[in-house]
Amino acid sequence: MKKLLLASAATALVAGAAQAGGHGEVKIGIILGYTGPIESLVANMGPAAEMAMAEVTESGLLLGGAKVMPVIGDSTCVDAAAATAAAERLITSDGVKGIVGGDCSGVTGAMLQNVAVPNGVVMVSPSATSPGLSHQNNEDEGLFFRTAPSDARQGVVMTEVLMELGIKEVAVTYTNNDYGKGLADSFQAAFEEAGGSITISAAHEDGKADYSAEVGALASAGGERLVVAGYVDQGGAGIVRGSLDSGAFDTFHFPDGMIGTALVETFGSEIDGSSGQHPSPSEELAAKFTDLVGGKFEATSPFTPESYDAAALIMLAMQAAGSAEPGDYKAKIMDVANAPGEKIGAGELAKGLQILADGGDIDYVGATDVELIGPGEAAGNYRVVGFEGGKEVTAGRK
Repeated sequence: MKKLLLASAATALVAGAAQAGGHGEVKIGIILGYTGPIESLVANMGPAAEMAMAEVTESGLLLGGAKVMPVIGDSTCVDAAAATAAAERLITSDGVKGIVGGDCSGVTGAMLQNVAVPNGVVMVSPSATSPGLSHQNNEDEGLFFRTAPSDARQGVVMTEVLMELGIKEVAVTYTNNDYGKGLADSFQAAFEEAGGSITISAAHEDGKADYSAEVGALASAGGERLVVAGYVDQGGAGIVRGSLDSGAFDTFHFPDGMIGTALVETFGSEIDGSSGQHPSPSEELAAKFTDLVGGKFEATSPFTPESYDAAALIMLAMQAAGSAEPGDYKAKIMDVANAPGEKIGAGELAKGLQILADGGDIDYVGATDVELIGPGEAAGNYRVVGFEGGKEVTAGRK
């Protein structure tokens, strides 16, 4: 019987290779904001996803030896029409069998509803964190997953960090989109429930040259710290600069969209004493992934290890299903991401592919300690950061 099962598995893998496309090729899309307000983060996220694909291609084990070809699309992070057009091109013209992306929540929702679901294509986002996307999970036909946790969780983590610092009164500014509004609402609910007070919660628009009016309103409301739920390459940075120059605030709290090399490069010691957090693996996993990357890009940049894991989950699920077709492998993503099975870390994709080819089970840990709950949601871990001497430092884990 065992020989029969193995023979059946081998047959399935040969069939899957045939479905992979001409010359044993599987195309997987990467749709991220290569231009726009988080392009400094995407500069690391994109290469991480491509690294996972290269690792699988080099193994020669996917679906009987299929090669994986990344196909790039620009979501812009903020332009839903451009993101939708990019997804349409990758799916209908390029023939991708899955998508790593989107990145920002609004464009991710647009691509999912307008293109991915109608065409039956799997999307695994490494960074779309809006709580609203959890509701879309109920309507996505099992096609949407994410390796970064929802901002419903981040709002609670932000509250814990600020309360532990003894900060109980803050002003909040957020970028006026699904990500910013969702995070601001989640944080306000958690912070007020914990006994904190929010003096003002006000939206700001990205792309403005002058934020003096917004900063003036925030200054009038006051607070011990300003929470900036924005983008490090856009309006969030403008708010911080205006606050520092006017003396409105001298310390800030930065959620994930603001954390990155560009923040310290722009403000240096001016933001010393500030705080923040972003989704991040344990120190042990972060160190392993950093070694694996070997300096090719910034391995610990926000959502970079999540991007590697998003690509890995798609390919491992294909192997588990014996098919590159989304309708066949979508149900396998939860299986390969969670127990039972042999644990597979970043850099061990060949091992995982071989176990699956042999009919075994894996529990993909990856670069971020992947654990999917509910309808494709990441359980999530966070790195708490501080700013000292013009540098970003690790202040704890959540």
